[in-house]
Amino acid sequence: MAMTKPHHPAEKDEITKEGDKSDIYVIKPRGLNIVWGKDERYWKIPDKGCTGPLELIQVSWLEVTSSVDSLESGKAYELTFDVELTSDAFGWKDIQVFLMAKVGKKGKYKWTKVKLNQDQSNKKVTIPENSKLSIGVVPEDSTDNTLHFGLYEVWSGKWKGGLKIHNAKVTPATAP
Repeated sequence: MAMTKPHHPAEKDEITKEGDKSDIYVIKPRGLNIVWGKDERYWKIPDKGCTGPLELIQVSWLEVTSSVDSLESGKAYELTFDVELTSDAFGWKDIQVFLMAKVGKKGKYKWTKVKLNQDQSNKKVTIPENSKLSIGVVPEDSTDNTLHFGLYEVWSGKWKGGLKIHNAKVTPATAP
């Protein structure tokens, strides 16, 4: 009996650049690797060609990741996710979600914690709001310039649901 894989693999054609010469990457919902993403009890993934968000029904293990290839050496980039909590969201109280990123397979992760505010349900927000997660592609002669990143909450063991992920973005870092 053939076993189907329970996870949704990222579709590379769902990772696009804004404009021809832009360094801004937009990762649409189907461009994300989603743990338990092929199980409709846990996630609702928009159909190919649809513009709707990825919807979390319920999970205890939130792991949504992706990667962007061939970033420019010597530059820094910021990572954000556009998300929304539904009015019936649950499990987010006293929970922190981690945004993590590294450059190259052997890179060291940088991370920031985010608290999702259930009082802002049905409102799209960009996370992190105030302290952007910025990561540099160094050294300038690096051969592995792939940014690996994700949104995680795997430590609490609590069930959570009602999260919509509209997209992720990788943009050039702004000067302080």
